[in-house]
This record gives sequence, C-alpha cells and structure tokens, in this order.
Amino acid sequence: MNKNTWITGFTLFAMFFGAGNLIFPTQLGLDSGHFFWPSILAFALTGIGLPLLGVVVGALDKHGYIGSFNKISPKFSLIFLIIIYLTIGPLFAIPRTASTSFEMTVTPIAHTNGSLALFIFTVIYFLIVLYLCLNPNKMIERIGSLLTPLLLITILAMIIKGFVDFGGHSSGIGDTKIFTSNFSGFSQGFTQGYLTMDAIASIAFSMIVVNAIKTTGVHHADKIFKQTIIAGLIAAVALVFIYIALGFIGNHMHVSTGKMKELTTNGQNIGTYLLTTMATKGFGNLGKYLLGIIVSLACLTTACGLIVSVSEYFHRILPKISYKIYVIFFTIVSFVLANQGLNSVIKMSVPVLSVVYPIAITVVLLILIARFIPTKRIAQQVPLVIVTIESILSLITTQGWFKLSFIDHLPLKHYSLEWFPIAVIATIIGYTISYFVKQTPIIYQKE
Repeated sequence: MNKNTWITGFTLFAMFFGAGNLIFPTQLGLDSGHFFWPSILAFALTGIGLPLLGVVVGALDKHGYIGSFNKISPKFSLIFLIIIYLTIGPLFAIPRTASTSFEMTVTPIAHTNGSLALFIFTVIYFLIVLYLCLNPNKMIERIGSLLTPLLLITILAMIIKGFVDFGGHSSGIGDTKIFTSNFSGFSQGFTQGYLTMDAIASIAFSMIVVNAIKTTGVHHADKIFKQTIIAGLIAAVALVFIYIALGFIGNHMHVSTGKMKELTTNGQNIGTYLLTTMATKGFGNLGKYLLGIIVSLACLTTACGLIVSVSEYFHRILPKISYKIYVIFFTIVSFVLANQGLNSVIKMSVPVLSVVYPIAITVVLLILIARFIPTKRIAQQVPLVIVTIESILSLITTQGWFKLSFIDHLPLKHYSLEWFPIAVIATIIGYTISYFVKQTPIIYQKE
C-alpha cells in the first residue's frame, strides 16, 4: 500500500465525515441503553458499510454510476441522480450543516435557539457560502484540509477524556418500547444510519475517488478497483472507531428526564447537546467553544463543496442555465430550509430517505451481482420497480396519508425493513423473467 492510497483514503474519510457523523451515533448511544452493541453495529453497517460498498461498486464502470445506471435505464439514471443530488444538497444535507453549526455555537454560548437568532446566523452563514461558491478557488480545499485534522484531534481528545469522565453503567435510557430487544435495537440503528446520507452520497463521491486514483498513475481497471477498496477500508476503519467511541460515551452519559423534556420543548437537538456537554465536562467552556467553532467551519466547507457539486451537476444536464444561477438558487433554498431548525430538517429528511435508501441499496447490490453473474437489463429493472413501488406505498401508509392494510402485514414492517425481503424475492423474479427475454447481458466498461 503506497502513500497515495493513504491520501485517497483520508480524503474519502474527510468527504464522508460531517456533523451528522458526530451527532447521530452519540444520540443513538444514549437511546440504545442495554442494546447498544446491536444498535451501533447496525448504524455502522448503513453509515459506513454501505457507503464503502457504494464507492467500490461505482468503480466497476469507467463512467461510474452514470454508466451503470444508464445500462438499467437512461431515464432511471437521470431521475435517480437528480434525487440523490437534491437530497445530499439543498433539500437536507446543506441546510443541516447550517442548523447544526448554529446549535453547536450560538445555542451553547448565547443559551438560545430562537428563530431570530437562527435567521441572523444563517444569513451570515449562507452569504459566506455564496461568496465562496461564486468565486471558486483553492480556499475551500485549503480550509478543509486544515480543519479536518483539527476536528479529528479535537474529537480524539474528547473521546479519550470522555472514557475517563463517563465511565460506569450505561444510561439505560433505551429501555423503552422502541428498544425492546437486540433485533429492535439493530433495526433502529440500521434505519438511523440512513440519516448520515453517506450511502447515497457515495454514489456521487465514487467518481471523485476513482479520478483521484487515476491521477496517481493507476489506469488498469483491476488496479483501480483494488485501490478503491483499500482507500475505502482506510476511511471505514477511521469512521468505525469514531462511531463506536462516541456511541459508547453517549451510552454512558446520563440525561435527566427533566433535561430531556427541556431539550424537546425548546426544539434543541439531543446529539448536539451531548457533544457540547462532553466537551464542557472534559475541557471546560474553552473546549465547548473550540469544538463548536471547528465543527461550524467544517460544516461551512462541506456546504460549499456540496453547493459546488450540485450546481456543476445541474449545469451539466441543463447547460442553458449558468453555474452561478444554480449556486444562487440552491443557496437560497438551503437558507430557507435551514431556518426550520435542525430537528425539523432531520424530521423532513426521514420520509424521503425511507424511500431513497431502499432503492439505493437495491441498485448497488444489483450492480455488484451483475459483476459476477451474467445479468440482463430486465433482471435489474424488475426488482427496482417493485422496491420503488413498495417503498412509496410503505411511506404513504406510515405517514397516514392513505391506509393500505396489507403493508402493515409485510414481514419486518415493524422494524422498517419490510423492503428487504421484497427486494430479495423481486430479484429472484427478475432473474427468472430474464431467462425468457432476449437481451444482451450487461457489460460494464473498463478502462
């Protein structure tokens, strides 16, 4: 393993590592109580395992997921990639960077999370984002390369001190009707891993990793695939350590019932509260302020990177509209949604992710299967259509928009995993149908 592979691995880690990777495992640790290990391992599966798989599978075709999706259906490729870029961009991920920054800096310092304070903060935040994105240069990259190591050092210091400060028995907060068994803990961790959005982001990031490997002089398809796997494993190991460590500390923190009610009433995110409490306990107010500032600046660079990526993608598919117009539009949308508050942004994302994630997981696995088994286009189209329909119908039923009683009786529905057995059965049906359809097996293009 050479130096360039390590650099690519840590670059991938920096791309995935954001505020959500801090607040979600910490809160899950608190909530999981006695079912910590199945919960955090399931969270790591969707928050790390699937993103790693997503990056690796993206390296199978020289055109990345655009090439792989086009082989399924050009229309599917266009629509699904638009949904992915909007999801990891202005609809959820970018507003979350601003609202998380607010709760990590203004809320613990000024002891307020009021709408006026949030509005003023986000105006300043997105004006900076807009300026940086309209004037693309090396500034974002340089700031990011400096802040990521600083953030890592700060988090590592918090983790080490956290093990000292929060030892003893687990919080037991997870002994609720939700976390009633190891399997329920697993299912909760699995679905909460969706909130990181890293698995769908990996579809957008995979070509960046492949291109980075190519710049090191590696051009043979098999070597690119191997280097992508190694780089992905480096990023995964670092993320696993941070997830489990923060989750473990959160599991051993105690939050009184009164404090929980206060946080809920004020609309403050529990994960950000746990992190600031951890920093304050370990290093006093200086630690709390330092963590808040570094996380906020890291969120700022993430927001800039996402705005640029989404704007460039839409400019590529609709070139008549200028790049700068896209930047302004997506910044305004992100600003409006960020002012709903962090908990609202997360809550809004859950229904969308409950549909997008099953489709994303299914399509990644189907492409991987096609790498080893001769596969016709129809064999991938059938399960994707069925999983998409099922996911939408399940969302409609869960949200109470329209009652479909048969959805409630699907296997694993209680654990929000009903799509998985359906995806397996639909894949079998798809391959069976493909035997009777005259189509040329899919061949992924290599370098």
